[in-house]
Amino acid sequence: MSQHEDHDTRTHDFVAVGLGPFNLGLACLAEPLGLDGVFLERKPDFDWHPGMLLPGSTLQTPFLADLVSLADPTSAYSFLNYLKHSGRLYSFYIRESFFPLRREYADYCRWAAHQLRSIRFGRHVTSVSYHDGVYVAATASGETFRGRRLVLGIGTVPHLPPAAAGLPGVVHSSAYLDRRDAVRAKESVTVVGSGQSAAEIYHDLLTSRGDDGHDYDLTWITRSPRFYPLEYTKLTLEMTSPEYADYFHALPMGVRDALNVSQKQLYKGINADLINAIFDELYEQRIRPGGRGARTRLMTNTALRKASYDASQDIYTLGLRHEEQGADFELRTRALVLATGYRQPEPEFLRPIGDLLARDPAGRFAVSRDYRIDNGQSGAVYLQNGELHTHGFVAPDLGMGAYRNSVILRDMLGREAYPVEKAIAVQEFGVPA
Repeated sequence: MSQHEDHDTRTHDFVAVGLGPFNLGLACLAEPLGLDGVFLERKPDFDWHPGMLLPGSTLQTPFLADLVSLADPTSAYSFLNYLKHSGRLYSFYIRESFFPLRREYADYCRWAAHQLRSIRFGRHVTSVSYHDGVYVAATASGETFRGRRLVLGIGTVPHLPPAAAGLPGVVHSSAYLDRRDAVRAKESVTVVGSGQSAAEIYHDLLTSRGDDGHDYDLTWITRSPRFYPLEYTKLTLEMTSPEYADYFHALPMGVRDALNVSQKQLYKGINADLINAIFDELYEQRIRPGGRGARTRLMTNTALRKASYDASQDIYTLGLRHEEQGADFELRTRALVLATGYRQPEPEFLRPIGDLLARDPAGRFAVSRDYRIDNGQSGAVYLQNGELHTHGFVAPDLGMGAYRNSVILRDMLGREAYPVEKAIAVQEFGVPA
């Protein structure tokens, strides 16, 4: 476990706030370069989507999209080195799958974090100010950390649709594992959502129905017109590239916003194998003697418009609308699981330096091609995975994390510590030069 200093009086090369995979990757890549950075994380240890570490669930990106390999394949913090130290390298080889288990990936990140001296767990940043060329991050414990640059990797927060906000007992997918037993103990369960998390939860509930005496009616509601598979063909994967980020960043803001709406299946779709597994399970349940196939429903084109909870009956009433038919109807359920995604609100701790940050006409951070959001009147401020509106769907992609960190480190150092790819695609995204 990384040890911290009781009183940090140094002025670091940079202060980083938050420790998801992207800032953790930056910590791993910065460590051998002699850069003096400090990473502040409010949690007591590394934690990555613990509510969705379902048995058998895998990443949707291959193992090379680890913290470091696509920037430095020789790094001591690679996933393969983690497997070697864990005694599982040959087992992973024999398994013949590029896609690590999600639990395995979380453990890998924790393994890497525990080797780094630059990480300070249990540091909840409450404000960041700027004085005499230095950013000062103050924490709830009264400590301060100083750095000439600032890196934001604060991640996202669970999003509940307004219709269900404030209702007691509602389960967001981020807390599903903790609440799984309570959900399965109900007579009826409804899952709302259209992406991978919704599909994994529905599949888990579908395949475990009847286990341990649990039995329930099961409904999956999605506003999407169908259960979109994640598009994963090789020419589409080329869009997770420096060239496409260049192309997207140069487009007018309105065009970028429209593309982000139309391209959701590129990063928010469901793994095709999982879709097929759900169908196969439904088929098998329908032909079993006394099968429960008739007690599950999949409802597309259906939006959650309102919801209420009757405590005396312990039941939710959902006001739903079929989007294409324009018809309203109701559904009652004992348990409600919302796989409705995440949002990235601007953190309050940035308020003291708000006038130093660049904005677009919509008030969002104007993220430069090099991932900076400062307006040039202060030290550099970098943003990790908050640039969907400027760089496109590649922003949350784990496979682009090492690339983005290589660019950030190049900007910090004024040189390429890790070669930054300029062109990897065979296709052209814009008008030929």
